[in-house]
Amino acid sequence: MQHDLSKSPASLDEEDNYAVQLETKSGKFSFDARPDESLLFAGLRNGVTLPYECATGTCGSCRARVMSGSDENCWEDAPAAAKLKADKGDVLMCQTQVRSDCLLRVPATVKTESDSKKLPRYRRGTLQNLQRLTRDVICFEIELSEPMDFDAGQFATISLPGLQGARAYSMVNFVREARVLEFVVKQKPGGAFSDWLFSTTDTSVPVSLFGPLDRATFHPEEDKNIVMIAGGSGIAGMMSILERASQTNYFRDHKGYVFFGVRTLEDIFYLEHFVRHVKVAGDNLHVTLAISDSEVADGPHPEQSCVNLASGWVHEVAGKVMTGQYDDVLAYVAGPPPMVDGAIRTLTMEGCLNPQFIRYDKFG
Repeated sequence: MQHDLSKSPASLDEEDNYAVQLETKSGKFSFDARPDESLLFAGLRNGVTLPYECATGTCGSCRARVMSGSDENCWEDAPAAAKLKADKGDVLMCQTQVRSDCLLRVPATVKTESDSKKLPRYRRGTLQNLQRLTRDVICFEIELSEPMDFDAGQFATISLPGLQGARAYSMVNFVREARVLEFVVKQKPGGAFSDWLFSTTDTSVPVSLFGPLDRATFHPEEDKNIVMIAGGSGIAGMMSILERASQTNYFRDHKGYVFFGVRTLEDIFYLEHFVRHVKVAGDNLHVTLAISDSEVADGPHPEQSCVNLASGWVHEVAGKVMTGQYDDVLAYVAGPPPMVDGAIRTLTMEGCLNPQFIRYDKFG
């Protein structure tokens, strides 16, 4: 059973906290954890850079071993639990709450973040302005009770009253000290949150968030050409990156390549956004929409000639277009695991990119 790890524990008294000691490859650390929050969120909000990717029990990157103390596994059936040696005390920090002071061993290099403005934390918000984009894609906004500063490419976990567990979604928009966050979600068979989004008639719903999260972020000062490969709602973080790049006229001096994979022409969304960014950037930004399940003529979109169409899987289309154009490139990849794995193979084997120049997000 999956318990709700996303409830804001801000109302708990400090005396309710437990002391967590951490042994890592880079030394020893400590932080306080509240009994109603995950170990991962407790460490991150205290400035300890614990390892993670999805933050929702899917990837297994936040594995740790409990050496002493009492804990509660809040989702025994988490997909990544199969990778653990539970008999040795292995846990997923994103799905574990402590019930006493404890000692953890984390097989990763960890450091501390001293800039409080960069630390994720709990916030309240109101989910509103739902809009259907395609038959199985919907967008919405969350108006925050207080501003959140984030980097382009980051995500937040969202919790809805009555639904167990938190869901992780990348922000679509980009603005400093954001009061409103924009998200896009693809309907997932059996997905409680996406099913609710597609069926609700509510126009204003209270939610809680934890964020910002993720390190697959865009920073103009890195001064590189960028390649973005996304499938489905994985385009969310890429739209935030494009917005940030457009705001700084990044494509005046750098090249950008966007590859967005969908199944059919009817599944395309954000076309008008791509057109706007291309018109701002000029010849240095190239957008290709890859259509996997139907044949299309390779070339300009019939309605928007500044955007291209191509038949095939998005990572294969990207490989063809990018041949000989990988100089000084930083790549961003987001989407379902098979798509992300395929894109990474293309970038490393065909593009000869060093993995340190590939930033990615996998999600089911």
